[in-house]
Amino acid sequence: MPSDAIRAALIKRLRISSAIAEEDIREIEALPISVRQYPAETAVVRDGERATECCLIVDGFCVRSKTIASGKRQILSIHIPGEIPDLMSLFLHVMDHDLSTLTPSTLGFISHETLQKLHRRSPGIAEMFWRDTLIDSAMFREWIVNVGQRPAPARLAHVMIELRERLRIIGRVDGGNFDMPLTQEQIGEALGITAVHANRVIRQLRQDGIVELNRGRVNVLDERKFQELADFDNRYLHQSPTL
Repeated sequence: MPSDAIRAALIKRLRISSAIAEEDIREIEALPISVRQYPAETAVVRDGERATECCLIVDGFCVRSKTIASGKRQILSIHIPGEIPDLMSLFLHVMDHDLSTLTPSTLGFISHETLQKLHRRSPGIAEMFWRDTLIDSAMFREWIVNVGQRPAPARLAHVMIELRERLRIIGRVDGGNFDMPLTQEQIGEALGITAVHANRVIRQLRQDGIVELNRGRVNVLDERKFQELADFDNRYLHQSPTL
């Protein structure tokens, strides 16, 4: 993949949420990035490890998760191209959760030393990345409310719509269709329910004519019902520099 395309994913997403200056774009375009290919369901950074670089998703999907002593796992967030899901490792030196690929993924790695020098040299970029971590926190708050308070069908609809809105800004939505490459077990881990319950919820949404999920691809059948069920308000995504 051409080096400019690798950085373009990050720049495209930052333009949506932040007012990015041309000199900052040039700084990002000059970043040394080491590109590596990862197969699906592979650890990128594990809970307890000390990371020395941050990971930019160039292509594919990743998840952050936490596994408890019994072996049960909670998926905490889903990540898409253009995102740096472990940006916090720049300042929090020991990982407190796992970052792993969901699908075969192309990942770009930027050393902590390079990013720290960039932050000192370019306060505008430091502010953008700081804002990025704050948006990440806002998404975590919404995820907690979603898993803790909404019934399972609304829970799944909300996760789907959030993913669609984030994919839309990077041009990865085709009409009413978009990728959500999670198995039923992984959906259960994201929603805090069993795989069997997740199967029933997916079937219910399809039978109610709202949305269908087939082989990792979402097809919205009724947009109005979809929005009403999810109770979705996109303000927490802050997809504008003015929000």
